[in-house]
Amino acid sequence: MTDRYAAAGVHLDTADEAKRRIAELVRQTRTELALGALGAFGGMVRLPPGYERPVLVLSTDGVGTKVLVAARAGVHDTVGEDLVNHCVNDILVHGARPLAFLDYIATGTLEPETAAAIVAGVARGCGAHDMTLAGGETAQLPDLYRPGQYDLAGAIVGVVEERAALHGDRVRAGDVLLAYASNGLHTNGYSLARRIVFDRLGLDVADPFPESDRTVAQVLLDVHRSYAAAVTPVLPRLHALAHITGGGIAGNLVRVLPPGCEAVVEAGAWQWPAVFRVLMRAGEVSLGEMRRVFNLGVGMIAVLARDDVEAAAAAAASHAGIDTWVIGEVVAGQTGVRFAER
Repeated sequence: MTDRYAAAGVHLDTADEAKRRIAELVRQTRTELALGALGAFGGMVRLPPGYERPVLVLSTDGVGTKVLVAARAGVHDTVGEDLVNHCVNDILVHGARPLAFLDYIATGTLEPETAAAIVAGVARGCGAHDMTLAGGETAQLPDLYRPGQYDLAGAIVGVVEERAALHGDRVRAGDVLLAYASNGLHTNGYSLARRIVFDRLGLDVADPFPESDRTVAQVLLDVHRSYAAAVTPVLPRLHALAHITGGGIAGNLVRVLPPGCEAVVEAGAWQWPAVFRVLMRAGEVSLGEMRRVFNLGVGMIAVLARDDVEAAAAAAASHAGIDTWVIGEVVAGQTGVRFAER
């Protein structure tokens, strides 16, 4: 008899094989805080000891159309690591330590090798942050996705001592803006970047990327950088953190500014990485749109007192090998972000 579910495009045997491969990857991420059995309906983690008033910090996100570049290149593990690092950064801005992660993969026809590669990247990211991959979901949705395409999303749980949580309320006029270098596009702006690279420039993933000694795939699939190692040693010194994702510097820095504080960013305080110069020139993209869409070489911004800048920069260099620059300051004024042109 015909398997009607398979005829509709959903293959349960394939899903079982993917789950088998994924289970071993999940097992490798379990920390001492993990609780419960693998494959249960819900993942469990204990709160770590030593907190007086622990606050859970939760966030969820995806990697957008970067997955289309991954599928085109046949490289699937980097987007899994992208996902974890993006989410780690999102709770890091509140001073939180990551505890557990959940992933969600949706595809038309499930390929066990592809799913295992994606989760291998997720597991690698979790392991780098001593975080349990507590579970996830792999959905076959043949009526929603074309063959070979998939979407990837995740959710993270972290913890912070209530009195140590960062909200932006400590920001004051006179504070300094310290930028942490990105290592590429991270996970934002790919709908525009793909059109420029593949359509306007006519390049494919194996072609050399302009102004680079690497391929298009290597440049576009650079893993979204985690700032946990760079920032964690100096968290008590920081007044606020902003993760620079969709919306660029202005759209994210404004989220941590209290009333009466304006951030003034010196536009010439750092040099854009070549990838952004190429995209701007080849795509004929305006400066304003570049600033709204891309991180332009800045993946995280710390707001802190001038006396603490040296310690924060030293921590980023010694613990993570990440470059930093002072790119501006906070002044009294209408809440917002302003670029000062030199």
